[in-house]
Amino acid sequence: MKLDQLRDIVAIVEHGSLRAAARRLDVPQPALTRSLRALEKELGVPLFKRDTHGMTLTPVGQLFHQRASAIVHEVRRARDEIAQVGGDSEGTVVACLSILPHVGLLPQALPLFRQRFPGVRLHLEEGLFPDIENQLRSGTADFYLGAAPRLPPAPGLMVQELFKNTRAVVARKGHPLSGARSLKGLEGAEWATTSIDYNADDDLNQLFKQHGLPPPRVMLRARTALSMMVGLMHTDLLGMVPVQWGEFPITRDSLSIVNIRERLPAPSIVLITRPGLPLTPAAEHLCDLMQRFAPKSAR
Repeated sequence: MKLDQLRDIVAIVEHGSLRAAARRLDVPQPALTRSLRALEKELGVPLFKRDTHGMTLTPVGQLFHQRASAIVHEVRRARDEIAQVGGDSEGTVVACLSILPHVGLLPQALPLFRQRFPGVRLHLEEGLFPDIENQLRSGTADFYLGAAPRLPPAPGLMVQELFKNTRAVVARKGHPLSGARSLKGLEGAEWATTSIDYNADDDLNQLFKQHGLPPPRVMLRARTALSMMVGLMHTDLLGMVPVQWGEFPITRDSLSIVNIRERLPAPSIVLITRPGLPLTPAAEHLCDLMQRFAPKSAR
């Protein structure tokens, strides 16, 4: 078994087909096919099921891919680490961030990171922990920094709380309810929500219930910050978002905070990594920078 063979199976899974993987690896497709067949012959089992819909991993293939992915990505990190410790600015960092770090931490951290590691390719993925857990476990992603999941992850990942946060109600500039001073004053409004985990509207519903109000009408569910921004800027929908949206340049001039008296708690912001496997210098530097720009009142 060769490292190239492990690299090949990981590429096929990540890119969805032999053709796409060959194009990404810059190798002839027949060579990739021979590599896969040789690996399956050595293992004595098929790793992929081939049908009219393409190639999907067999149950055994899924198990093997998990190991292969961890090996391939750790080898990449080992190379990156050696280069970065030696003073070279190269390699790749894959960071998974929820909305709050994108809005409140990344704008300050990114210029400094680029200054320190100008040659490092940075892959940013917006998402919430349940969506990116497999990427962390397989080694595809270096770390997750964002809203804490409702339930702690299964063993194999380490969770570090960075700071607690709060949320605010936001609306477009000139919204007819912008002068409201309580949740009661927002009764009957229509809302857009982002998802902390798979229970997208639960936090908002619970908040209204605690104050004896009927459930709000959620008319838009957004999975990305961009979708949420567009929905709030161009409609009369209200949103409950991290308080840092009020200072984010993209939203500051288009959205305003509705100053209601009720406190709106938010999930803690956490860093989730794999214990026992240190981050590369570049990935660690990005984490350090983002923690440096955490809200002063929260640190």
